[in-house]
Amino acid sequence: MTTRTENFNTAYVPDHYDFLDRLKAENRLEMYGPFSDETGGAYLIRAHSLEEAKQIGQSDPLIESGSSALVVKEWLTKE
Repeated sequence: MTTRTENFNTAYVPDHYDFLDRLKAENRLEMYGPFSDETGGAYLIRAHSLEEAKQIGQSDPLIESGSSALVVKEWLTKE
């Protein structure tokens, strides 16, 4: 999950979508989208560990630029 910071800069949004497209091409991105209140968004990725998921999230241009803050949660799904 990402939330906008006071330093949010729309200049990084195209790079953010390129980042998501790359994850999708790597079959790591399950779903994504913005929050309706425009405070940020969320994406669901496949990772081998919580640490790997954090590393992937930290490489999001919105996070790297300080435009958004990152929260990573491990989701234990049931089928």
